[in-house]
Amino acid sequence: MSLNNTPSANRLHIALFGRRNSGKSSLINVLTGQDTALVSDIPGTTTDPVSKAMELHGIGPCVIIDTPGFDDEGTLGEMRIERTLKAIERTDIALLFCEENDLQEESAWMEQLKAKNIPVILIVNKADIRENISSIAERIEQTLHQKPIIVSAKEKQGMEEIRLAILEKLPQDFEQPSITGDLVSENDLVLLVMPQDIQAPKGRLILPQVQTMRELLDKKCLIMSCTTDKLQQTLKALAYPPKLIITDSQVFKTVYEQKPAESLLTSFSVLMAGYKGDIRQFIEGASAIDRLTESSCVLIAEACAHAPMTEDIGRVKIPRLLRKKIGDGLHIDMVSGSDFPKDLSGYDLIIHCGACMFNRKHVMNRLESASSQQVPMTNYGITLAHLMGILDKIVY
Repeated sequence: MSLNNTPSANRLHIALFGRRNSGKSSLINVLTGQDTALVSDIPGTTTDPVSKAMELHGIGPCVIIDTPGFDDEGTLGEMRIERTLKAIERTDIALLFCEENDLQEESAWMEQLKAKNIPVILIVNKADIRENISSIAERIEQTLHQKPIIVSAKEKQGMEEIRLAILEKLPQDFEQPSITGDLVSENDLVLLVMPQDIQAPKGRLILPQVQTMRELLDKKCLIMSCTTDKLQQTLKALAYPPKLIITDSQVFKTVYEQKPAESLLTSFSVLMAGYKGDIRQFIEGASAIDRLTESSCVLIAEACAHAPMTEDIGRVKIPRLLRKKIGDGLHIDMVSGSDFPKDLSGYDLIIHCGACMFNRKHVMNRLESASSQQVPMTNYGITLAHLMGILDKIVY
């Protein structure tokens, strides 16, 4: 990926759903202008969701997701359908392909998508070979109560109509206003404390740090940065205290104890909690930590599936702090990437990472799933602030 490219997590996610051989992959190739998806006349050619980052004229940076057919069969087919269901979790807008006969499956999938508050655009493809295409479209409209767009991927017909429909259905909350919100404004001095320990990737900063710095530059803030061990020297070198200090959550306590009284304090992970999800729900979820016992069960969820590192925050540091507070009997499960249990009823608390690799829709769906099952959910940074006794001392 080019350094100038928009991260996938910040792109509009558009997913294509439909039966096998409905022309989803062909349409993907037309939209992207290249052979992104494998196309053949054999049903079930797409066996896993395929994602392609691209730019759509008038819409901007997107991720287009091609999914296996939801009418797949057999044991493998069921596994493919499960992958397709998982793709819903990160979908901002859905293109639902409809066939001319029985529309029961399309109706069921439309209900699933709408239940997740995902805008749906109906597509009837292969207009170049279907007879009575207008009658087919009318029947789809009567059954699903929405007018479909008539498309021919082969003839590149209907592409402009799809683009306009996406613009019309663009979620209002898709573009979050800001990572730092109203915490800072032009000319404010901001200090970033970024430990470069064994967990820091060699030769680069992590995504939340880069995104936050870019936003602060766009806001025309004055930015200073340092590692934890140079915090005191940095503060002494400044003509006046910073308006805001943003730190790695793991050194919250250290920074809090050394910061000027007038400087506000937060962390990259806490800012991500508000940028990617519902900060109020995350803050409220942290209170469940005090109700945990040694018979409780906690789920720790990480968005990226990196190899475990020494002193890993999710696998080592947070479990250690929790067991120190609650007791060694506390049961902790760990999941990563797209893995996330449907049934959360066995858990007393979910602790999620900052989710910089997920789009907002993905995080909000996980929050909704936890809320509907009455399981509190918080995130890494808020958990650490709570365990260090300074949650009421930070800003978000």
